[in-house]
Order: sequence, then structure tokens, then C-alpha cells
Amino acid sequence: MGREMASAFARWCALEDTRVQPELTAVADLSEAVLAWFERIPSVACRTHDYKELLQREDIDVVYVAVPHNLHAQVYTDVLRAGKDLFAEKPFGIDLAAAQEIQAAITETGGFCRCSSEFPFLPGAQRAFALAKAGAFGRMLEIKSGFCHSSDLDPTKPANWKRLSHVCGEVGVMGDLGMHALHLPLRLGWRPLSVYAQLQKGYPERPAANGTSTRCDTWDNAVLHTWTEAHGQSVPMTLEMKRLSPGDTNSWFFEVLGTEGGVRFNTRDPKALWTFHRDKDQWWQRTDLGFAMPYRAITGGIFEPGFPDLMQQMWAAFLLEREGRLDGRFGCVTPEEAVASHQVFAAALRSQAGSCVELVER
Repeated sequence: MGREMASAFARWCALEDTRVQPELTAVADLSEAVLAWFERIPSVACRTHDYKELLQREDIDVVYVAVPHNLHAQVYTDVLRAGKDLFAEKPFGIDLAAAQEIQAAITETGGFCRCSSEFPFLPGAQRAFALAKAGAFGRMLEIKSGFCHSSDLDPTKPANWKRLSHVCGEVGVMGDLGMHALHLPLRLGWRPLSVYAQLQKGYPERPAANGTSTRCDTWDNAVLHTWTEAHGQSVPMTLEMKRLSPGDTNSWFFEVLGTEGGVRFNTRDPKALWTFHRDKDQWWQRTDLGFAMPYRAITGGIFEPGFPDLMQQMWAAFLLEREGRLDGRFGCVTPEEAVASHQVFAAALRSQAGSCVELVER
């Protein structure tokens, strides 16, 4: 992900209204191959194995951190206490206690911090968000939000740290994908009040790098049936996070339905926004979208965005909000939203353990 961020900075000139210019100055990584890749970035003056070396540099204002979840609390708080601003990766700590520890460090230091979640910057997601915020759907009937992929369907895929609870967290796939599912609902104020969780584990073993096998103990699929308050109404909201989702290469989706209208968007068909209408007849209307991103770029409106554009848009949101120049445009996940997501995940674990509905801590 660090290399994705570097590429976003390299084509920063494509943005036309950001009024801030990032420069990648230093990189820390344990991998020699990764550090060698950054030799192609002329502005990188420091490549090191020790992230604390970055924290001592006066020419660094912001640190982006992408490390396994069990390291979040330590590294994030080190960054903040070194006087640096932080762009954190989800899930913002291995569990709720870690997320609250990070939030306390933000309060203590006064540092600026936001969390990564790129898919809501797509034009279809932004249109769906605006329609949902306007509340023009009549009586609210249901909300669905989720992120599903199928990369774990292959039993020969080698195990990595995301398959180990002591590194990834007991929340498993919810920590990996849950912030993507919750970003828009939380931004709309649709916080889950209660949850009934259905969590599944995939293959119990996967190949290891040394030719043996590794025990895998994380939850791979999660469907959370929740209740929320939306536009003054109690509404069922389903949150779906899956690593074992046949047919989904990488599908982020958001859907809201009401008696008078609705909206649906899925990255499986990234140019399509579906809206529901009703009078004497009922119909779904498809709108073909172009390059209508929150932060204006040189790319023509008839073209379509890709993943590198989302990375760049998310970084523009982070840097502009840090400068106080967001001007009402869509922003990154806040620390409060990240902690709220962990409160949902904690309730989901209790629900799974007891096969019952659990209230979400507030």
C-alpha cells in the first residue's frame, strides 16, 4: 500500500484544486525488495528498516502506517507522540481496547489523524451517499453495505498474518474489510444499535512458506444483521464482509431502499448507478457515470476512474482536511468512526459466541 501512495503523489499534478503538495521523503520497511523499489522516487532521502528513524526526522510532517493489526497501537501512538500527524490503516487497532488507546493518544497529543477507506470516493458511491443523505426515499425499508472478495476460495493460497487471530485480531475479516462496509453508514449517522452476527471460518489450514501447513483460525466471512436509526425511523441494516464470496473479485457495495425510491451501487459495475422510482409503475434506472470525483482532476468527464485514482482522492481528502481546506467535501474516516466500527465488531463477537442479539456499546 505504501507503493500505491507513492504513485498517487507522483501524479499529483493531475489534481487541479488541492492547493497542497505532498512530497514523499522517507520510507521504513523490513523488506529489502520494497526499500529498493523506492529508489525510483527521487524525493526519498531516507530508506530504513527502523520506523523510529523516520520519527526523529524534522522534515517529516505526516506518517502513513500500513502494518499488521497487532502493531497498530504501538506504532500509531509512537507516531503521534513524536509530534507527527498520522494517516492510519484500518481497522485502527487489533481490537476495541487498542482503538481506544489510539484515540486517547490523539487527544493527548492534539495530532491530526484519519483512517484509510478509499471506495466511497468513487463517483457512484458519492452519488449514492448524496441521495441517501437527502432522505428522499419515503419510508425507509432496508440498508445494505459491504465488501466481498473471493481470493480465499483457493485452498492453495499461502497463509499470511491475516489468517492468524493473534496478529489479525479475533475480529478476523471484520477488521480487514469492515471499515469499508461501515464508512458510509457511519458518515450518514446510521450507527448500528444492535447486531446479530453470522461468522464463518474458511479452510482450517493453508500452505506455509517452508513447505508445511499453517493453522488458520480467523473468521473469513461475516454477515451482521443490525438495527439502526435513519431519518427518524428504525431500519434493518445488513453489513457484509467476505473473503470467500464466489464470483466477487473485489466488490464494494452500498444500497438503500424505501417505499418511494432507492439507490444501489456496486464496484462490480463501477460506471453504473442504479436508482429506484415508483409511481403507477416501478422501475430501476441505470445511469452511466463518468469521472465525477470529489477532488477535481484533469481527466475528462467521460472517462472512468480506477483504483489509483481512489488512492489519490483519499490522500487529497486527508491533506486538505489537515490544512482546514476540505470545504464541505467528503472526508476520510475519523478516529471516532474507527472506534465506532470496533464497537460494532466487539458486539458481533459477543453475538456469535452466544448465538444472540447484542447491543452495540456507545
